Amino acid sequence: MGKPRGQEPPYPDVNYSWYVVGVLMLAYTFSFIDRQILSLLVLPIRRDLAITDTQMSLLHGLAFAIFYTFLGLPIGRIVDSRSRRKVIIIGITIWSLMTAACGLTNRFVTLFLARMGVGVGEATLNPAAYSLIADYFPKEKQGRALGVYGIGIYMGAGLAFIVGGLVIKWTMTTPTIDLPAVGTIKAWQLVFFIVGLPGLLIALLMLTIKEPYRRGVEVQGADSIPLAEVARYYRLNLRTFITHNFGFSLLALLGYGTAAWMPTFMARKHGWMPGDFAPYYGLIIMFAGTAGVVFGGWLTDRFIRNGRTDGAMRTGIICALGTLLPGTLATIVADWQTALSLITLGTFFSAFAWGAGPAAVQRVTPNRMRGQISAVYLFVVNIIGLGLGPTAMALVSDKIYGTDQAIGLGMAWISGIACVLATLLFLYGLKPYRESVARADELEAKQTT
Repeated sequence: MGKPRGQEPPYPDVNYSWYVVGVLMLAYTFSFIDRQILSLLVLPIRRDLAITDTQMSLLHGLAFAIFYTFLGLPIGRIVDSRSRRKVIIIGITIWSLMTAACGLTNRFVTLFLARMGVGVGEATLNPAAYSLIADYFPKEKQGRALGVYGIGIYMGAGLAFIVGGLVIKWTMTTPTIDLPAVGTIKAWQLVFFIVGLPGLLIALLMLTIKEPYRRGVEVQGADSIPLAEVARYYRLNLRTFITHNFGFSLLALLGYGTAAWMPTFMARKHGWMPGDFAPYYGLIIMFAGTAGVVFGGWLTDRFIRNGRTDGAMRTGIICALGTLLPGTLATIVADWQTALSLITLGTFFSAFAWGAGPAAVQRVTPNRMRGQISAVYLFVVNIIGLGLGPTAMALVSDKIYGTDQAIGLGMAWISGIACVLATLLFLYGLKPYRESVARADELEAKQTT
């Protein structure tokens, strides 16, 4: 039996809490390495599997997103009543093994299925991690903590490009490799073994994480609350969740799409082979992205400390407006030096979303619903962002302009449209979000008395 709401224990030691964030960030880093490495293997995979840009975009997005998004909903319900640590450990094991399995494929269909398996494993991480962090930190510090966790996106994607670029150069001189018990495989297939299997060590590291006290819950370890109650709460805050979820999903759309196609674009327009461009792009993502996600989390917390309860949504507006010009111009300018500068600036601003988005959800959601409502948020973000982002840009290139060389125009059009629509959604959502915060605070006050 847990303690009444007003007698909750203090938050865990701050150093240990940040250690937890560090381990979760490391898991997020490996998840993004496994997710993003495909974008550097476009040329050899297209060559060996004889597939189109649109098919490649399906491997980037839809194959991964199908189970990643749909399984997030039942996983979110499990997160709200079971050990979040165990959920993450199982997920890391699955996605690491399925990433390695991508290296055993030699057809589009089997690679598609293996990518679906990666999505199954990675679906566990974010709902559980968001819920854990919200129980380790008070509300006024959650934006920064979730921002640091979000560094994993940029560390993982950056390392994927840096390491992947070096591996790609190696594959050009070593087209095939003989592996014991596996046989002869293409060099690009080996890449999936190299990035996938080390994730099993992170699953072991998760054993050092303790399951924290669930705050705002009278009975610890109780069964999940009825779905009807979750649905009622969601309907009560529908305008908030719609404007928030779809606004941040549009920012995710341009982020995922840009990361998927930028190496290919630089090769086609500026003559940078992916193996040469990848390390530079990886450094941009690691440093500009990390700076952006931390600054975005800090900015959200600062807004809240200054009485702006809609601080996370305001950060979303700044994110969209700051990304608009760099996102639309980076693939249009004539010289690669200006393009790199714009890519760096756009990466910094677009990173604001990855701390602000989840922080906003935790702020207006009761503890026993966080996993489920976070899963709905991730469902919308990933269906639109991850599932459609890479494909939308490829479709503009393939269907409207009719040439592979127009991928940059596809990236520019989709980025510009996404930023404008996200800004409008956030502006419309400011008032409903403030009302949701007040409603959540009133509910918490009732539970305390």
